[in-house]
Amino acid sequence: MIRSFTFHKTAILYSIIILFLVVFIPHRVTAQQKMKRNLLFEKDITPGAAKFSEYLPLCRDKKIGLMVNHTSKIGNVHLVDTLKSLGVSINRIFAPEHGFRGELEAGEKFDNQIDTKTGIPIISLYGNHLKPLPEDLTGIDMVIFDIQDVGVRFYTYASSLQYMMEACANAGIPIMVLDRPNPNGYYIDGPVLTKKQRSFVGLNPIPLVHGLTLGEYALMMRGEEWLNTDSVCDLRVIRVSGYSHNDFYQLPIAPSPNLPNMASVYLYPSLGLFEGTRISIGRGTDYPFQFVGYPGMPNANDSLMPVSRPGFSLNPPFKNQMCHGFLLKEFGESFLRDQGKIYLFWLQEIYNAYPDKKHFFTSYFNRLSGTSSLKKMIKKRKSTEIIINSWQKDLKTYKETRKKYLLYPDFE
Repeated sequence: MIRSFTFHKTAILYSIIILFLVVFIPHRVTAQQKMKRNLLFEKDITPGAAKFSEYLPLCRDKKIGLMVNHTSKIGNVHLVDTLKSLGVSINRIFAPEHGFRGELEAGEKFDNQIDTKTGIPIISLYGNHLKPLPEDLTGIDMVIFDIQDVGVRFYTYASSLQYMMEACANAGIPIMVLDRPNPNGYYIDGPVLTKKQRSFVGLNPIPLVHGLTLGEYALMMRGEEWLNTDSVCDLRVIRVSGYSHNDFYQLPIAPSPNLPNMASVYLYPSLGLFEGTRISIGRGTDYPFQFVGYPGMPNANDSLMPVSRPGFSLNPPFKNQMCHGFLLKEFGESFLRDQGKIYLFWLQEIYNAYPDKKHFFTSYFNRLSGTSSLKKMIKKRKSTEIIINSWQKDLKTYKETRKKYLLYPDFE
């Protein structure tokens, strides 16, 4: 449900003009300079999962465990069905957050079960069972990981990959990553995670937007000795063909229920930080991660009412309350994509306007941002320039480390 406000027209017009003058114009040249990129679709690349000649011989006479979800497809066919048709013996399926079919909302727990289509046991790796237990890997000769990521540190598939790598290393089982492009892989930005803020939404000292595919990230975790194991991880990555980090890759399948389109994927690094505040980012509406607002927000352009939506958001913030704010879909799918950076404008300005600043942030914010300094600077009303400059030294160090593990042409 959306409706435009019919009052405060002068204030709204003024805010739009200021937004254009302050935000759009200073970056126009930069945006044009960055547009020397290819717009890639599924037909333009060959994902690791489709390069059968490189990995099927390694599956012969082995019992395979698959860590997959609904994005694990070659064309319209799921990897599980493809490998079974090719005679691969699949012993077990491991499912991360959102489940095997990708139908569960963020944070929703699910139990071990049997896949009704194939009869293969499914092990839930979420909730209180994030890392495979030794018995989960019993009888498995090799694990294959194939899940689409979005290149943002707090998107938890990367943490699930790390836990699987650690479990495989401890069990002496090789793991193979079938790599896929990163739709946010054309830039690097944000604070680097500090050790104190380690959690499932960030395990390692990488920026909020890290500029790696999961295959590259797996190589980095092993190479930098970030894995919590004394054993060596036997890792192989099957590369994507036709991809570079200078491309805009368009996802053929929504990676999770609340990232339904490319606008939400591009907005996710910036709006995801609001998950650690009292502000709605559109969960429970038709525009998750494409809206910011709250009940009574002044000078708002749009209004949305979050409702319970099974499989998307059962209990969204401000459930059944009208939230006033800004719908950002068009901004996300065009301008923000071209900028290639995290956008702090909304976070800073909404904090400044919020009436109850004492309760604006939740305890979750520092985990998402990966540092305690960002919240402190926003509270002190530091400028965007000062905030961005505060993480440049760490980004420079990270970028040098990152270069060692790149599998594809880079944007720098």
